[in-house]
Amino acid sequence: MSVTEPILLGIVEGLTEFLPVSSTGHLILASALLGYDEEKWALFNVVIQLGAILAVIVLYWRTFWAVAMGLIRRDPVSWRFLRNLLLAFLPAAVVGLALHKQIEALLGRPDVVCVALVLGGIAILVIERLAKKQDLVGVADLPVRTSLGIGVIQCIAMIPGVSRSGATILGALSLGVERRTAAEFSFFLAIPTMLGASTLELAKNSHAIGAPGQVGFGTIAIGFLVAFIVALAVIRGFVTFVSRHGFGPFAWYRIAAGVIGLLWLKGIL
Repeated sequence: MSVTEPILLGIVEGLTEFLPVSSTGHLILASALLGYDEEKWALFNVVIQLGAILAVIVLYWRTFWAVAMGLIRRDPVSWRFLRNLLLAFLPAAVVGLALHKQIEALLGRPDVVCVALVLGGIAILVIERLAKKQDLVGVADLPVRTSLGIGVIQCIAMIPGVSRSGATILGALSLGVERRTAAEFSFFLAIPTMLGASTLELAKNSHAIGAPGQVGFGTIAIGFLVAFIVALAVIRGFVTFVSRHGFGPFAWYRIAAGVIGLLWLKGIL
């Protein structure tokens, strides 16, 4: 097996994990477009997401360190920060465990991804236009109801193509959270969410790593590293971009990608 496949998929993961365009959906479409065996690459696609998550930890280590020290000192701001992340993570943990088999069945459906891309793009345009005044600033300052609401909305992203980051960011905007805070909350929430999903997938399929005919550890390591490096660059520019231009460009991209994908699946392209 050449290094081309893990590099390509690592780039796709790093580019899309934190943008509201669905990294899982893009990995599914990329695998289908390139003719990869979906089952063979399923574990790879989940594990390399940890590379993108590591990028968040590296870029925001000062924030996490300050929170950790604040927890030790019993600083109320740090405890509210942790509370809000746990509240937002809880719904996905419950629904993910309860509907794991149903969610897994959708991962082999490129058509579902394409439809979700289009509908998600339309939703972004509508929410950007109709969202109420966004005046909640700071992850630690979000009310309990807002944090839990973002977590509930995140569950929609279990449908491949919806986008975890898109669901959490747009959900936050609709609940009155300011753009930069919405984006950063989505970054932070990705850590427990993706760690949980990846741990579950690894525990279930650990026997496949290195097995004959399966993607090996070295291939996964390459994808992990590429996803980490690309995600570093993407996260740095994303917050600045949306602060200036909003989420409209991502909405139109989703719609175009979904339509093109459907036409390709139908054999028209």
